Amino acid sequence: MARCEVCGNDYGMSFEVHAQGAVHVFDCFSCAIHRMAPICEHCRVQIIGQGVEVEGHWYCGGHCARAEGKVGIVDKV
Repeated sequence: MARCEVCGNDYGMSFEVHAQGAVHVFDCFSCAIHRMAPICEHCRVQIIGQGVEVEGHWYCGGHCARAEGKVGIVDKV
């Protein structure tokens, strides 16, 4: 068993996420999202879907990117 790095639960079905050279251990997807999801730099929501990366900055969508003065951003639907 391994202990979740977010909630501390020691769970037999925990899982590892390998990202950017680090290994993270979680007991559920909600803890993984809480720790790993980027934050929109405009509205501060956790980006769980696609998101938009512009010049190294993350936004939840084109609207927030444009609100921060980014140009040429098109939402894909």
